Amino acid sequence: MRKVIKRLVCIAIVVLIQALLCSVARAEARFEISYDKAVASGPIAGRVILVIARLERPEPRFQIGPNTAPIFGVDAESLQPGHPVTIDQNTFGHPVDSLLQLPAGDYYIQAMLNVYTKCQRSDGRTLWVHWDMGGRFLNVSPGNLYSDVQKVRLDPAVGYKVNLLLNRVIPPADQPKDTKWIKHIQIKSELLSKFWGVPVYLGATVILPKGYDDRTDVRYPVVYAQGYVGSPAFYFNEDPNSAKQQEGLRASSNVQPGYEFFQEWTSERFPRFLLVTFVEPCPFFPDGYGVNSANNGPYGDAVTQELIPYVEKQFRAIGKPHARLLEGASTGGWESLSLQVKHPDFFGGAWIYNPDPIDFRRYLLVNIYEDENAFTAPGRSWIPAERPMRRSADGQVNLTVRQVSQFEAVLGSKGRSGYQFNAWEAIYGPVGDDGYPRPLWDKRTGKIDREVASYMRENGYDLRHYTEKNWPTLGPRLAGKLHFISGDMDNFYLNLAVYLFEDFTRQATNPKSDATFEYGRPMKGHSWHSKNFADLLREMAEQVKKNTPAGDSRAWSEY
Repeated sequence: MRKVIKRLVCIAIVVLIQALLCSVARAEARFEISYDKAVASGPIAGRVILVIARLERPEPRFQIGPNTAPIFGVDAESLQPGHPVTIDQNTFGHPVDSLLQLPAGDYYIQAMLNVYTKCQRSDGRTLWVHWDMGGRFLNVSPGNLYSDVQKVRLDPAVGYKVNLLLNRVIPPADQPKDTKWIKHIQIKSELLSKFWGVPVYLGATVILPKGYDDRTDVRYPVVYAQGYVGSPAFYFNEDPNSAKQQEGLRASSNVQPGYEFFQEWTSERFPRFLLVTFVEPCPFFPDGYGVNSANNGPYGDAVTQELIPYVEKQFRAIGKPHARLLEGASTGGWESLSLQVKHPDFFGGAWIYNPDPIDFRRYLLVNIYEDENAFTAPGRSWIPAERPMRRSADGQVNLTVRQVSQFEAVLGSKGRSGYQFNAWEAIYGPVGDDGYPRPLWDKRTGKIDREVASYMRENGYDLRHYTEKNWPTLGPRLAGKLHFISGDMDNFYLNLAVYLFEDFTRQATNPKSDATFEYGRPMKGHSWHSKNFADLLREMAEQVKKNTPAGDSRAWSEY
């Protein structure tokens, strides 16, 4: 009898376990997201993004970032009001792969819809992409939809179904206001509008020198500061209360606070320049990088043939190569070098700070020509070594290539995340069979496409390779024009490609290179500056004066 009872108990336990397992297997994690007809009449195409945050503030949509609040995304096509799209346990997410990996607990959730525009490009391809003519990220881009924040209890063991309504729309952004010192312009780019099949506008923010309004007979040299997405160059700020807020920049990167620079800018006997930053909106990134691209279109031509001539005519620029200088950090560093080497007779010098990779053997830490995988370093037979993407100045890794790649895969399909790796692929890479940028590596696995890598090099986007290949003709036209500055512990490992560029210049012959290189040591990170902005402009002024042709006016430097 005892044996029978024992057997029955065992059977009951097995049945109970099986029932529990079936219950878990049947548990469903599901979100249904629709939009209110009051905010859009539809149909809409775009990317629906769900954010699941532990913190209520800031709003979950403002917590979007690599390895931060979990996000999940799906495409929506011809979506009508009230018709939901579904995000469930099969939807890929970041930093957790699935909703079922979320620990049970209370969360604050919010959904967004990144709205796409249909573009009939001049190359015959039809694309659906997001346009923001101000170069803003999707969570603040006017016209995008979002929901109210909800607090919910999520437990994957028992399952859940949550409905979210996109009932709000991001309003139009306030236009920047002109001041005595700062002016804003916007023009329609005929070149880019023709390429994209929709109106595309370029903008510029211009800082005027002291005496500009009084000395109407004076023409000025220009510093084209890259990578600011229309913000005033050199953090220029007329508000004395801003000085304390920006002191952190000085401590971390030796960057001069904007109000302190403003005081020098308006002082006596300071070099009189025009300072110009660009707004180059692009559907794959906030900035078009100032270079012609198969995916993005003719941004290089648009900047040099449309935007710069307009600025120089409107603001009494000298308008000659010796009086056009370039400066930029990170994205702007790459742009400055690219504009200088691809237009060597148009610009008179470039100050290049910690540029995005300028030698693709050091695409951060990846050698895209030889490595098989972007996520892990080669040569490890047992435990793979993850590729870092970002570190602190003392070496602590805080993001990996895998994490950022998978974040981008969630944020947007077909290269439409608006983030860094997708941006480079759109700028440097070929068009894929579907009309969208062909990926350099698979964002889920890290496998590198060597054909894409070769395309990038052969089409001139590996700037060290381009410069070395064309050195016999480029070298004489770049004399005195290249100045590199980088921290030795750049947070994105960008110093490594600068070292390779320096190796090339040290070995260059016919002609020899006079490019200069300055490195911040020890433990100097991203955007480290060797001197403050005011002293940089003094250095630039000396270069312009030295290269001013005999007989040309130097009135800009004489008051």
